[in-house]
Amino acid sequence: MCGICGVIGSDGPLAEKRVRSMMSALVHRGPDDEGMLIRSGAVLGVRRLSIVDLSGGRQPIYNESGDVGLVFNGEIYNFPRLRIELEGRGHRFRTRSDTEVIVHAYEEWGERCVEHLHGMFAFAVWDGRNSPANPMGRGRIFLARDRLGIKPLYYAMSAGALFFASEIRALLAGGALERRLSRQAVEGYLLFGSVVEPATLLEGVHSLPAGHFLAVKLDAPISPKPTTYWDLSLRAAQVRSATATLASAARHVRSRLETAVAEQLHADVPTGVFLSGGLDSTTLAALASRERRGVRTFTLGFREHNFDEAAAAREVARQLGTEHHELLLTSQEVRSRLFDAVGALDQPSMDGINTFFLCWGARRAGLKVALSGLGGDELFGGYPSFRVTPYLASLLAIARRLPQPACEPLSQALLDLARFGPARRVADPLRKIAAIFNSPEILPHAYFFSRLLFTPVQAERLLAPSITALHRDPGNVDGSWRYSLADLVNRARLFRGKSAISYLELRTYMLNTLLRDTDSMSMRHSLEVRVPMLDDELVEIVAALPDAAKWRARTPKALLAEAVKDLLPPEMLFKPKRAFMLPWESWLRGELGLELGRKLESLTPSLALLIEPEAVQSVWHRFLSKRTGWARPWSLFVLNEWVRRHVDEAESCASEDSAAEAAAS
Repeated sequence: MCGICGVIGSDGPLAEKRVRSMMSALVHRGPDDEGMLIRSGAVLGVRRLSIVDLSGGRQPIYNESGDVGLVFNGEIYNFPRLRIELEGRGHRFRTRSDTEVIVHAYEEWGERCVEHLHGMFAFAVWDGRNSPANPMGRGRIFLARDRLGIKPLYYAMSAGALFFASEIRALLAGGALERRLSRQAVEGYLLFGSVVEPATLLEGVHSLPAGHFLAVKLDAPISPKPTTYWDLSLRAAQVRSATATLASAARHVRSRLETAVAEQLHADVPTGVFLSGGLDSTTLAALASRERRGVRTFTLGFREHNFDEAAAAREVARQLGTEHHELLLTSQEVRSRLFDAVGALDQPSMDGINTFFLCWGARRAGLKVALSGLGGDELFGGYPSFRVTPYLASLLAIARRLPQPACEPLSQALLDLARFGPARRVADPLRKIAAIFNSPEILPHAYFFSRLLFTPVQAERLLAPSITALHRDPGNVDGSWRYSLADLVNRARLFRGKSAISYLELRTYMLNTLLRDTDSMSMRHSLEVRVPMLDDELVEIVAALPDAAKWRARTPKALLAEAVKDLLPPEMLFKPKRAFMLPWESWLRGELGLELGRKLESLTPSLALLIEPEAVQSVWHRFLSKRTGWARPWSLFVLNEWVRRHVDEAESCASEDSAAEAAAS
């Protein structure tokens, strides 16, 4: 696991300086080593977190002749088998690292090398070989990202050159990009609590989509156009099995899970499992314990008993015989590290602080690699959205058939009930239902109404008038979050029933929130988090199954439970889903909330241009009066602090540095 960066289409002292600045911003991702690849037309950099082949896996790494080089972030889990195949084809290896496998795979298969790689990855290949048609060329750069987007890769153009990095903050550290907020991205953030890929919060900065690569010639003008090499919807359609049963599907799932866990335990550093006591993490801990003796497990505990699963995790660890570690997290500890946690987010998110403290605790327990159950809920149907979306879809169908004048009274009645009714704890769900009747065409699928943070009406009140006009302008669609979601819904049509919901969960909430947060928060602590439930072959197997082979009424995660029923006690198999959540509702009504309220009183300048301060205060007061949940004021606090730190304060520092350089010259 590492951090990578580079400048393509430029070289010389300035390009090297920019890359070194980006590398400095990535030290937390790779505190163990660094390296640079400097060639005509390209400068690549890497910071390394040593996990496999600690002494021999230094980067950049090259082929035998030195005309193909690589910087790499991630892990290739099938590298032992791939190495054997490549050696059989005549390739010679100098290290034991998975990194070197990518170089030789690219040599052998070119762009199609990504089809042979299984794992989590983002990498850049410099190819200095010239073709017979262009013997004097300067070569090319090949960028790629893994199938499910576990590892990030961002890029932007400036002065004709392409900049890329593992983090947006590193791109900005290069000093060539404008720090200008994307109005479309801010709107999407308010709706869903995170920024919708491939957009980012900054105008002109893009995320290379999951399952895509980007090829750039060094002797031609650069116009980045990502190319798809894998799409789950198409892949699942190709291998779909209509005759599978729950029992036969469970056997395939169990076999692939065992392989995934065994592959992802491979490391030359201390490795463990995040253990919450739920089905996903317990499954991983059980399989890991079968594969290796003395597996370490780690759990966060809380004094607030409604949120604390430490006792359940402790009992699971006792039964499995793991070396268990536990950390009690208090509101005082969170408050003392709050701004460090927010600063660790590479993009703002309503959800990432949980992961910050989990990874912080795991590093304190001595882990350098941790397996996480992330992906189990999306793949096996653990979220409420799997139950709620069909109900919302029926309401949406009604709303789209009714004339708008007939919908308005229904919407208003629901909003009045949310505001004045006795059941204030369901106020936010009522507002989501009201949004269906108020704005039935604004979102392309009922699933997205289940995932709303703020409803479209609430978001419009928060946004400045100049911003709210965006969603009324039909010409302002391409590249926006609306365009991205509409494209996903078109792809989801290849699935039926709950399988479509699973696809949308994997491609939105999982990608835009959970994976992004996990990457940035784990890397802040130089901890590598691996996600066996998102093994791409496992995901393909489950996605290709018919609903009848995956879901059972009143049986949570029926397919997974069937696959591991011999490993776990019955009470674990049917245990209700509990989200991993810090006790924010309680904490934000104490001293932590006082600090948050003070921060929301003054929006940072760049954000104040886009969001109405009075509307922000209204959200905070609704929370204090228990008319909305904690996530809404919290998401605004995180957005404000992220923009303050990474846009306004950083821009001020950059201006001062430029003035100092001008004065010195």
